[in-house]
Amino acid sequence: MSFLSRIMVIKSRAHFSAGGNNHPGGNVRGVSFEGTRKKSSNQARSRVGIIIAGFTVAYCIIGGRLVQYGLELPEAVSSIGRADNLMASRPDILDRNGEILATDIRTVSLYAEPHKIVDADEAVEQLSTVLPNLNHSEIYNKLRSKSRFQWLRRQLTPKQQSQILALGIPGIGFRPEKRRFYPGGATASHILGHVNIDNRGIAGMERYIDSQGLADLAATGMTSDARLEPVKLSIDLRVQNIVHDVVVNAMVDYKAQAAGAVILDAYTGEVLAMASAPDYDPNQPSRTLADGTIDKKYEEGWFSRMSNGTFEMGSTFKSFTLAMGLDSGKMTLKDSFDARNPIRMGGFTIKDFHGKHRILTVPEIFQYSSNIGTAKVADLVGVDGHKEFLTRLGLLTKMQTELPEVATPSQPRTWKKINSVTISFGHGVSTTPLQTAVAGAALMNGGYLLEPTFLPRTEEQAAPFRHKVIKDTTSADMRYLFNWNGIAGSGKNAQVAGFNVGGKTGTADKVINGRYSNDLNFNSFIAGFPMDNPRYIVLTVIDAPLTGESGGRIAGYTAAPMVQKIIARTAPLLGIKPKFGPDGSALLVSY
Repeated sequence: MSFLSRIMVIKSRAHFSAGGNNHPGGNVRGVSFEGTRKKSSNQARSRVGIIIAGFTVAYCIIGGRLVQYGLELPEAVSSIGRADNLMASRPDILDRNGEILATDIRTVSLYAEPHKIVDADEAVEQLSTVLPNLNHSEIYNKLRSKSRFQWLRRQLTPKQQSQILALGIPGIGFRPEKRRFYPGGATASHILGHVNIDNRGIAGMERYIDSQGLADLAATGMTSDARLEPVKLSIDLRVQNIVHDVVVNAMVDYKAQAAGAVILDAYTGEVLAMASAPDYDPNQPSRTLADGTIDKKYEEGWFSRMSNGTFEMGSTFKSFTLAMGLDSGKMTLKDSFDARNPIRMGGFTIKDFHGKHRILTVPEIFQYSSNIGTAKVADLVGVDGHKEFLTRLGLLTKMQTELPEVATPSQPRTWKKINSVTISFGHGVSTTPLQTAVAGAALMNGGYLLEPTFLPRTEEQAAPFRHKVIKDTTSADMRYLFNWNGIAGSGKNAQVAGFNVGGKTGTADKVINGRYSNDLNFNSFIAGFPMDNPRYIVLTVIDAPLTGESGGRIAGYTAAPMVQKIIARTAPLLGIKPKFGPDGSALLVSY
């Protein structure tokens, strides 16, 4: 019986009961009917309310889950973790004035989910229109693999991302990453170094920063999205740009195999600038050729000849030999040595390049770069004293500095008299140009050896690291010799009007396959300025130049002009003011 039928029956019975006036229970039945109807109505309302509440709860749960799914990041489809955990943050690297040398930028990398790829061949063809150096077979194998995630190309440009998106390839996606960016490109590449694809430092100061604890923090995931304190270097970006420019141009202009230069603060040991050519762009440390192979010639630019290359430094070593003789007390600037005849020793003949064939004073030995006179100074001191002095100046041991790429000097296993004689004028010992500059600074700054630093420090902060290696009087005598050579000797082409540049050239026969070449030189020039109180040391090198200023190929026509160009452009930036007389002529230092 339906709900409506039951209502009709109840109504009929109620009408019958009400019609019997003599029925004793008529009023009672009427009251019972009204109560039953109200009760049924309330039950119906309750049921409807329960149904509405149930639907409301269900819709709220469904809506909440949809919102949750919309806000959540997609689940990782492989074991490599989220993008922010892939690439640890690195601190910005700044120059001494706060200019950015290296920083992190946001980028994206291209990945594929092979199980969602419809047509691998078509996908490869489409991607190759945007990525021309794509390895077709490698990408095809990745797209056909049974894995659920494959990297296709890391660190795309925004333009590449936009073009790939326009292709509409199913199963292809992008993940945000961090990329190291060097605004100056190759300008300071051998100082900064570079990072690998996972943003880990593998060369230069980038590697040094990792060695100071950053790598450990990154391994524990504590740097994934952290804002790290910037690292400030001693480098002056303005000066660095000039030095890099001079070095690169010298290599081209002199048709040389390589070139380099460094500027040091003689009183703090700070490296203000250092460049080596060939170099490379740390934004692109490797290059892929059209055939998909790595360009090994480009990677040769990773090698820093200033700190990681060792060379026979030629006649610049005569500076150390004469300083040794003066510091020993066995000679003075007023002494003379017989340079009339060549020296024959152990089957070798030692002669002067431009011999004067007469007795030379100590300043003349330096001015005319006499091999004979220098050899006799070394003989005066003796083999043991010679070795001890060069060790004291740090020229025979590995240099200590923050830069990881530092080579160890080479020297004879056993020092004999012939070794001491040839080393006196720069043959037989190989050192790095940077440590040669450091030793040169000790000759000019009052006699204090300071290991170089690529981090900023004041004279007060540098004081605990200074080591007295020569007497004050020896340093004063060497300043005189450097200044005299800059005015009247082989350093004339390095002179800059008003800045009193002094220095010493070095022209060494280049060693090729264990033999000295008669045609190729390794040239260098060490300089200080201003010579009345040398604040800055500049050292330049040029490897195997085929030409030079006025057609000359020796150091006076190649390495010395490089110093001249560097000082002329950087001295004002370093706060050095030129000195001129009332008539406008440059003032020279007098001793």
